[in-house]
Amino acid sequence: MGGRDSWNDTRVGVGRLAKRLRDMDLPGVQVATIENTRRRTALELVRRALDRKRDGKLDKHERESARLILYGQSFGGAAVVKFARELQRLGIPVMLTVQVDSVGRNDAVIPSNVAVAANFFQRDGIFIHGRAPIRAEDPGKTEIVGNFQFSYRDRAISISGVPWYKKAFRVAHTRMDHDPAMWNKVEELILSAAQVP
Repeated sequence: MGGRDSWNDTRVGVGRLAKRLRDMDLPGVQVATIENTRRRTALELVRRALDRKRDGKLDKHERESARLILYGQSFGGAAVVKFARELQRLGIPVMLTVQVDSVGRNDAVIPSNVAVAANFFQRDGIFIHGRAPIRAEDPGKTEIVGNFQFSYRDRAISISGVPWYKKAFRVAHTRMDHDPAMWNKVEELILSAAQVP
């Protein structure tokens, strides 16, 4: 999740997409949202999910069988890359990372345990605009499917129900979070990576 968004907030893009994915009731797919500051909790959830023997350790087969997709917006976009690096240290592969208007440090280089990565960003914001471009640590192992730039100067995206503090200094960033067309593209990438028709 981005900024100070709570794990179950469906008013923001990450939460809305997670709810949509859960509502699809996709076989074999689990969807969880985590605050960007709680990567340890996320790591524990991944460990538990992969530990099929329930012995508290991940063997090579359990690690390599991981089919993880990570996506996040704002600080959550940066957290996606940091979390992928933590998984890399444990030998756990990631199928796809998606960053949406990623804000943070050291989030431009995608680690080599990630198979495919995508980046969505805007440059209209005065104070806040997303990371661009991202690149692969090892282009032989990671495919960057795109650094997709969106503009909100001439696009009317309603942010009427958004708190004033999210509109005051980050209008374009907030519009991107509420852009259904952009989130549909993120959803398409996720469903394609998960091989869902």
